[in-house]
Order: sequence, then structure tokens, then C-alpha cells
Amino acid sequence: MGDRYELKKPFPNLPAQAQPAVCRILDANLDRAREGLRIVEEWCRFGLDSSELAGECKQLRQEIAKWHTQDLRAFRDTLGDVGTDLSHPQEEERAGIQQLLQANLCRIEEALRVLEEYGKLYHPEMGAAFKQMRYRIYLLESNLLGYQRQQKLLRSHLYLVTSESENLFAVVEAALQGGLTLVQYRDKDADDDVRVEAAQKLRQLCRRYEALFIVNDRVDLALAVDADGVHLGQQDLPIAMARQLLGPHRIIGRSTTNPDEMRRAISEGADYIGVGPVYETPTKVGKAAAGLEYVRYAAQNASVPWFAIGGIDPTNLNDVLSAGAERIAAVRAIMEAEQPTLVTQYFLSQLSRLQTLRALKAQLPQSHV
Repeated sequence: MGDRYELKKPFPNLPAQAQPAVCRILDANLDRAREGLRIVEEWCRFGLDSSELAGECKQLRQEIAKWHTQDLRAFRDTLGDVGTDLSHPQEEERAGIQQLLQANLCRIEEALRVLEEYGKLYHPEMGAAFKQMRYRIYLLESNLLGYQRQQKLLRSHLYLVTSESENLFAVVEAALQGGLTLVQYRDKDADDDVRVEAAQKLRQLCRRYEALFIVNDRVDLALAVDADGVHLGQQDLPIAMARQLLGPHRIIGRSTTNPDEMRRAISEGADYIGVGPVYETPTKVGKAAAGLEYVRYAAQNASVPWFAIGGIDPTNLNDVLSAGAERIAAVRAIMEAEQPTLVTQYFLSQLSRLQTLRALKAQLPQSHV
């Protein structure tokens, strides 16, 4: 077919009076699909620095362009299109990158479905071609979401694990306002209906602030509320089974208390691990502290992102960081704080300062270290 598809017998089964309308439908949706893909491609290229995802968007755009012939463009009638003035309030604003991408991916998928159906009237191969493209967009959407989650995880250095609180949502939002980007919902005692409602509200909060939302223990609850992932204890589901249920693009974390558990969690495919409890804590009743020695071990041996956890607060934070931690998880230090926003900002400022110092140290000649 060369660079463009040759239309030997367009509209083999369509009355002549209906052909201009179908051409206009195809032209509009070819434009819509290409525009949406370009918007997604730009974020993959400049926002995520992913040549693989950007390349797939570009490839799809080029394949769609082959169908966008001058024959179809000739039927365009912008002034006579009754749909140009139709709009919806949600189209006038975007709450963040996530919403922007989701809106345009939906736009692409809808356009491809229109092209698949009306294309069957236009050319024998068009319907099948756009059906395959639609499946590729579904895969692109899944890969894009998974890639974004992993990038957010890598950039997250403070992890809030919630505890029971009358002010749960207010505290979490205050922490998010302070710059928090990773939240785990943990409530082992509430009834399921209470947990579902709380998890849905927390997920909405996290989406509003473009933070990751993780559910403790419960894979079913994580799926029910469309969480970004799940955190598993040593006695919870095997990681392989959780991965089978959650799919390849959600995050799975695992608690570890010693080097053997760490090695096993990493080999089984955990995306991140918890390292602790560093200090004795009432959230882990009866569990001895792993101590700073385990933090030092993790700093030397962990090959996935890891968060020191357990009794960490502003009074002992520097000891934990000095032992090699670059990421920490907090529970009471934020959940019971009088000013959760300020405590969050303090943690983040100390973590950021540490990153800067270690980066500068790495740049110095070895003789100066």
C-alpha cells in the first residue's frame, strides 16, 4: 500500500448520499486520535523521559496518519459542524497531569472505536486496523500508568502509614499539603464497609494531590478502590499471588525485619520494602526492634527502594539518616502531630538536605572524601 492506503473501492456497500457524512466522521476522529496521542506523547517524552513510551505514541500517530488521506480531508466543513460549539465544564480545566493524561487516553480510545466501526463502511481493511490500534492503546495506557507509579515511588522519600484517628482525612490532607507523595491506608480492626469508604476517600485525596495510594494487607480492597498498590506483611499473601491478582503495573511492598526476609522479598519481586521496626513501636506490639544495624545492612545491600520504619520521629531522625536511610516511613510522628503539615515539611527538608549532601560528596575526588 506504500506510505498511504490506496482506496480502490471506498464505500463498497454505502449509499452515495451517506458517504459525505461518513467521511466527515472519519476525518474528525482521525484528527481527534492524532491530537490526543500527541498530548500523551509529549508527556512521555518530556515529563517521563521515556523513549519507549514516546516511541509507541509516535508509531501509532504515523499509522493513523496513513489513513488520513486528502480524500477524507476534502469533506471537512468546520463552519458547518454543529459540534464545534458543544462543550462540557470538565473540558475547561485539568486538576493535574494524571487527569490530563486520562482524559486524552479516553479521547483516543473513543475516537479509535468510532474509526473501527465507521471504517468498516469505508475500506475493507480499516475496521481491523483500528481494532488492533485500540488494543495497543489499552496496553499503552496500562504501561504508562505503571511507569508513572514506579517513577513516583522512586521520587518518594517520605511514606505516611495511617493509624486510627478521628481526624484521619484532615491529617492526611494536611500531610499532602506539606508535600507528601506516598500514603498507606492501614486499619486492621474496622469493618469492611468502613474500610471501603475510608479507602475511597483517601484515594480521592491522593489523586487530587498526585500522590500514590497504597492499601495495607488487603489485595481485594486495593482492587475495589483502584489503589496504586498494596503493602504486604510477612504473613500475608505471597508476592507472586498478589501480582497475579493485581496485574503487572501496580506497586507491591513487603515488610522485612532481617536480611533473610529482605533477600526473599526482593527475589520474589517486591517493588519496595519496609526495613524495621527501627525502634520499638506500639503499632508492632511484641515485635523486637530491628535496630539501626539492619538499616545499615539495607543501605549496603537493598536493590529496590526501601523505607526505614518504626518509631521514627523528629528526635531520632538524624540517627536513622546517619545509619544510611534515604527514605523513611512515619506513623505516629505525623498522625498524632499537632501540625501535620509542618512535621511533614520538616521530614522532607531533612531528607532533601541529606540527598544534596550525599550528591555533593559523590562528586568530590576520593582524596577529599
